[in-house]
Parts: sequence; structure tokens; C-alpha cells
Amino acid sequence: MKARVRMLSGFNHNLKYKGKVYHIQTEDGGKDNPQIITHAFLGGIILDTVRQPYDDLVGERDWQEVLRGRMKAQHLEEIRKLFSGAFDAWMEMPTNHD
Repeated sequence: MKARVRMLSGFNHNLKYKGKVYHIQTEDGGKDNPQIITHAFLGGIILDTVRQPYDDLVGERDWQEVLRGRMKAQHLEEIRKLFSGAFDAWMEMPTNHD
């Protein structure tokens, strides 16, 4: 009987930057879809998506620990992008509410 492998739980942060709240979300696509997916949101709109495959890890020793490290690194990089101003242009775009 094969051991059942679950998806790893991801990371979610709401971050206030220049008066707006952004949401950064990182998740595991699962063994059947081995990729790390990170989204940056502002008001429900996806500003950025980063996908990183991890099929090279599946089946390796301690692969889930390595995967957790990659997920954390990708999540933190997206937060760095936010605070470095990578999404500032979105703040200047008019919305339907203005």
C-alpha cells in the first residue's frame, strides 16, 4: 500500500503598503501537479503569479522539507517585490470606484 502524500499547507499574509492591503498567497499544487504557486492580490485582483515546478523533488529523501523551504523562499520573494515597489503602478491605475 502506498503512503498517502498530502499537499503541504501554504502561506498567506495580508500586508499593508502605502495605505493599501495586499494579500500574498503561496500554495502547493500537490504531487499530481507539482508546482509552487504564489499570487499577489490587491482587492481581489491578481497582480502577479509565480509558478515553480518541483517535480525534481518528488520521491527524494526529505523532499517535503525541501519543498517547504522553497515555498517559504518564493513567498518571501513576493513580499520583497511588493515592498520594493514592483506593484506600485497598480496603485496609480484608476478604479471603477473613483
